[in-house]
Amino acid sequence: MAASLAGGAVLLVCLVTVALSAFALRLSRRTSDFYVAGRAVSPQRNAAAIGGEYLSAASFLGVAGLIYDQGVDALWYPIGYTVGYLVLLVLVAAPLRRSGAYTLPDFAEARLESRLVRHLCSVLVVFIGWLYLVPQLQGAGFTLRLVSGAPLWLGPGVVVVVVVLSVAAGGMRSITLVQAVQYWIKLTALAVPAGILLGVWWVSQGPGLEVAQSWVLPGGGPAGGGHALYRTLSLVLALALGTMGLPHVVVRYYTNPDGTAARRTTVRVLVLLGLFYVVTVVYALLGRAYLPTLGAGERPDTVVLRLPAEVLPGLGAELLLAALAGGAFAAFLSTSSGLALAVTGVLNQDVVRPVLARVVPGDASEVAGFRIAAVLAVLVPVAGVGVFPEVPLAAFVTLAFVIAASTFFPLLALGVWWPRLSVQGATAGLVTGTVLATGAVASTVLAEGPQGWASALLAQPAAWIVPLVCGVMVGVSLLTPSGIPRGAARTLVRLHTPEDLTV
Repeated sequence: MAASLAGGAVLLVCLVTVALSAFALRLSRRTSDFYVAGRAVSPQRNAAAIGGEYLSAASFLGVAGLIYDQGVDALWYPIGYTVGYLVLLVLVAAPLRRSGAYTLPDFAEARLESRLVRHLCSVLVVFIGWLYLVPQLQGAGFTLRLVSGAPLWLGPGVVVVVVVLSVAAGGMRSITLVQAVQYWIKLTALAVPAGILLGVWWVSQGPGLEVAQSWVLPGGGPAGGGHALYRTLSLVLALALGTMGLPHVVVRYYTNPDGTAARRTTVRVLVLLGLFYVVTVVYALLGRAYLPTLGAGERPDTVVLRLPAEVLPGLGAELLLAALAGGAFAAFLSTSSGLALAVTGVLNQDVVRPVLARVVPGDASEVAGFRIAAVLAVLVPVAGVGVFPEVPLAAFVTLAFVIAASTFFPLLALGVWWPRLSVQGATAGLVTGTVLATGAVASTVLAEGPQGWASALLAQPAAWIVPLVCGVMVGVSLLTPSGIPRGAARTLVRLHTPEDLTV
């Protein structure tokens, strides 16, 4: 019975996603519809869509699991995720919209007038997008297996099929509508069961929260291991600055009508994220009360899904589990759709369309290329699901933030605010950040790293990589003034001039 209800909830979420995509298909006719939804998305809908794609498996299941597992130190994860939008609001929200770009590589090429920088950014967008997609697919696999007993490959398969149909159907137009609806599905699916579980605990005088004192674990910062202050500061820095460099987040700001709307969108996003993350703490606390220990081989990421059976008997637990399973799949689908869309745009512009345009003329090559790229965008992460180890979801996603913070944050911050950034400086910084961040990620995920300070520096490297990359970009730019684009001053004026002052 429980498996049938949970499977039905997952199926319902998938059908709603496909139906909304099909509905939006009739609205997607122009190139700008596929890439930036015609630049006509209101702040209210865009904020909900950002919340829908940003609150991934790491947020729906992973944050509660990390707080349950690591104690109060892990509260820095939701704080960092949210603070990132404050940084984005202050530094680049409006200028990004005024750039008129479709993708992050578009912005880089327009600002630096360099195809080399564009190609480097394209590679990074695809790499970060694929790295971020892997935990979404892993989470879909173990969630569907836990709630229905399905084989591990079925969850990723379902996500891939639905995402390809959604992205290929109408691009950004359809995905915006889908993700806005999915935010509210996720919030409802998480908050309503949390309220019921809290109410049952209160009425039944369930396990006292003194049991949850073990939740306040003696720690060495997020992920443990000593050097708590450094680990915490570096984590928050990675999450706050990495948000600005996530390709599926940045592309959303190109869909607003103007820079003012982009700022209003960001303010609304902060409210929506705050509502969501408060609820995840409830699951962590109740998890410590009802599930003080997990069995061998049981992931902390599954605490949210295991709680209903521990608190309620029979049908009530099955209904709550079905709601949570549906909400979790909405998280997998919405984030995967946003990531696939960001990767699709880059693959189409830089790989597929140039080849396809030789045989298919005009706009037909644009739309056909977009749909072919949508399939390519999800095939590689599917293969990666079996290669990468099962790292906790929120920790895995943090690795993508580290790479984004080490590469795109310096490029965007200096590109928007410093007119002397040169092509050579940007190139040197991007290469340095990519090499260092990827090396740290590999040492953390794929191998048993060193201990002590070396372990802390590799596990949470943003605190030293980001300043180093900024220094490389500035230093090389000062040494290569001939590489400053001729139109840099004009571009910066356009980025910082409010739309109502332009004629």
